[in-house]
Amino acid sequence: MKLAGVDVGSTTVKAVLIEDGKTLWQDYQRHNTRQAEKVLEFLGRMETEAGFTLGDRIFFTGSGAGFLAPQAGGKLVQEVVAVAACVERLHPDVRFVSEIGGEDMKTIFLTPSGTGRSKQVFMQSACSGGTGTFIEKTARKLQVPGERLAEMAYAGMSLHKVSSKCGIFAETDANTLVKTGVPVEEIIASLFEAVVYQNLATLTKGNTPLPEVLLLGGPNLFFAGLQQAWRHHLTKLWEQRKIVLPAERDPASLILVPTEALYYACLGCVEIGRDEPAGVGIYQGRERLSWWVETGQHEQKAKEGGRALVTGADDLASFSEQWEAWRARASAPRGATTAPVLVGCDFGSTTAKAVVLSSERELLFSCYALSKGNPIEDAQSLFRQLGEAGFADVAALALTGYGKDLLKDVLGADVAVVETVAHATAALHFVPDADVICDVGGTDVKIMILRQGTVADFRLNSQCSSGNGAFLQGVAERYDVPLEQYAERAFQAKAMPALAMGCGVFLQSDIVNQQRKGWSAEEIMAALAAVLPVNVWIYAGQLQNLRSAGRKFVLQGGTHRNQAVVKAQLDFIRGKVPDADVVLHPYSGEAGAIGAALCAADWRGRGAASRFRGFATITALAYTSTTSAETVCKWCPINCTRTFIDVQLPGAAGREWSKVRLAPGWERVISGNSCPKGLVEDVNEMRQVKAKLEDVKRDYPNVAELVRKDAFRRARAVAV
Repeated sequence: MKLAGVDVGSTTVKAVLIEDGKTLWQDYQRHNTRQAEKVLEFLGRMETEAGFTLGDRIFFTGSGAGFLAPQAGGKLVQEVVAVAACVERLHPDVRFVSEIGGEDMKTIFLTPSGTGRSKQVFMQSACSGGTGTFIEKTARKLQVPGERLAEMAYAGMSLHKVSSKCGIFAETDANTLVKTGVPVEEIIASLFEAVVYQNLATLTKGNTPLPEVLLLGGPNLFFAGLQQAWRHHLTKLWEQRKIVLPAERDPASLILVPTEALYYACLGCVEIGRDEPAGVGIYQGRERLSWWVETGQHEQKAKEGGRALVTGADDLASFSEQWEAWRARASAPRGATTAPVLVGCDFGSTTAKAVVLSSERELLFSCYALSKGNPIEDAQSLFRQLGEAGFADVAALALTGYGKDLLKDVLGADVAVVETVAHATAALHFVPDADVICDVGGTDVKIMILRQGTVADFRLNSQCSSGNGAFLQGVAERYDVPLEQYAERAFQAKAMPALAMGCGVFLQSDIVNQQRKGWSAEEIMAALAAVLPVNVWIYAGQLQNLRSAGRKFVLQGGTHRNQAVVKAQLDFIRGKVPDADVVLHPYSGEAGAIGAALCAADWRGRGAASRFRGFATITALAYTSTTSAETVCKWCPINCTRTFIDVQLPGAAGREWSKVRLAPGWERVISGNSCPKGLVEDVNEMRQVKAKLEDVKRDYPNVAELVRKDAFRRARAVAV
């Protein structure tokens, strides 16, 4: 009799077929949210390729197996029990097991006792931090292919701080490191460090992992650098805690990574199945599961789910007509000119953008550059494109975005514009009577409420990814859907699940739960677009009464280039404000840069000569990047790992007094800091920063604080 073990995980399905102790068939594949379909495919292959028939036995485990097991007549085995059963049979000397899956982690402590070995289990499944998806998602952001990721090393690499508690914060840390010039190899090594730290710090609960140690799961098997990180930290931990090790063995050899590390849960199912009564787990064929895949899940989803993003052909046609009307307002750029031009640059979190306006404020040219290097490289990429397009005479240059202060002197910019001012200026230029501006970017959300053309209220969400483009892009990449096809795929959904509003971590967990229920990638992508407005307006903006904000809404920011997002925004806003006039900015992705260029036009009107250094100078900029122990900021306990970007500029004073010496003729740009204190290196510079802060405080006093002090001031007695 043959015994099958099937592990239905959050990202893959794995299965083995055993007869008389020999493996007849095994395989693992990604299911791309289609768990039932992949299990059905595996069962069919086991029947045709290995003779698996009715009457044989089958046992299921994994996060998605609870519903699927009865459909095939199988019995459900708890996954920790399954893994432990396999470990106990194959590795009698193992004391600690770490299994890292696609979206969960577990550790098992095995302690010898009088009746065998007692087990203590700790699991993490509410957040993707420290899992395989966490590593792969961040690697995709860094444009590291899977083959290279598997071979990248940990040993000998300089390490940087990457959050291990939250996958979203870790991704933000990785983006910051990239932008400050840290090599990709060091960032990946830091990711491996974060994963091991997450396991040892949170999943051991203070217990010591004693040898032998067994590493299981795809990430532990496939990533050589992760294995190196485990060996480094465990051997160091054993030395610190004075654990007695076998004298005849190298400590690193006490950490085992079996070739079958992917299949231990499946093999454990078979191991447990051998001891089950004869009538348990009898395979009943594929008919019930096939019915569920073809009919049942669609009926169930129709009952549980909500309506789709588009309710039919007429709804889609109506929206498409509105979309084309919006896009028609965006005139084609006029192209190069020899006349003086205005340039605006927006150095955003995921892209850098530049636009060229004529003296009459007409758009002549725009370009993008992926923000995957340091700010100097981003700027060089933009100005290289501007120069190649034929522009030579820059009358004024303005910058906005995270890099505006870093690059103002380096590029010779005339104005550094606050992002809110830039985006409001761009919106009001095209929609002068706007009441509300909603800008959704790569990693932040900005809502501006205007009164008589002036920003009266402002809402910002930059600490959570639940309502921005980066989260949408990450989910699309997970399903191998190009971002430009997102809307097309989302519009194909006939229904969609209801996703929870709020924290991106919980939203990610909710997505996993929905795919376990059989919701497809298209349906989940549609639901994610539908929940985005809720997160933008309610969660980030805290606007419970949208009608009170106004009637005319302007949508801008790169995320609003996605038609599915705009359709969801349109339906949400009109659901709250039926007579709302919703306008899509004609250049939604370039709005920040256009606003900066318009501010440059205002500056030029004062008659001053531009400080712009010129295309040739920017292209030829020589610079070096340093990230080391000497660049760590010591002004507060956070200890930001800063990067010193040193640029060669005529007349620069240098910093010969610095720990990282800088010769005359070079200027230093400091990035990676989280507050103004991080921009200085010594006490004298700190005094200057504090003096500037005090000047600002005097110029713009806290009125509420002054009133409070005055209200509680004790009156002096007046002599009569």
